[in-house]
Amino acid sequence: MPLQEYIISDIKPLSIDDKVSDLQMLFNELTYSHIPIQNNGTYLGCISETDAHCFDGKRTIADCNYAIEGFFVRSHTNWLDVLETFAQNSCNIMPVLSSKNVYLGYYELNDIIGLFNDTPFFSEPGGILIIEKGIQDYSFSEISQIVESNDAKILGAFVSKLESDVVQITLKIGNSGLNDVIQTFRRYSYNIVSGHEEDTYVENLKERSEYLKKYLDI
Repeated sequence: MPLQEYIISDIKPLSIDDKVSDLQMLFNELTYSHIPIQNNGTYLGCISETDAHCFDGKRTIADCNYAIEGFFVRSHTNWLDVLETFAQNSCNIMPVLSSKNVYLGYYELNDIIGLFNDTPFFSEPGGILIIEKGIQDYSFSEISQIVESNDAKILGAFVSKLESDVVQITLKIGNSGLNDVIQTFRRYSYNIVSGHEEDTYVENLKERSEYLKKYLDI
């Protein structure tokens, strides 16, 4: 389904000449984190609920224009970039503009997350594997080769953490034999941060350490 079909237009942007009390009242009626603001039909940005309740209700929104946040997406922006813009601005409403900067409506965060949940990364059966390696030493081509050489398939992969010179990658792997994939990653010097319960290497180490502890306590 095209992402444009998720555009909602039931909330019109408030004018910059409206009272702050109008903005506060709208927030009291809705559950959105931000409300769009316009000036003579031109979209300016959004004001957050937190900021709105800090202002004197008798003032106009124009008096508080320094609090306007100018985030938005285009009608042709893909859903993953839309989701990223939501995260970057800590909001649950995302204004949508046309290529000519015409305000078309907005996306709700739950709708976009729903699209993410429908991807094979979540909907298909498989195991989650989190690996890490030096940022200069890893490659997605090598990761794909390791997984596929063990007759498994990658259902999704993304960089989930960057810290100093280490990159962390989260994989969703389909098919069986995930333990073989894990062992191969270890042979290629990847650190296994989190793996499936099939990771018998870790389980064996735990069993041996527990046995050794009991032996030493005798």
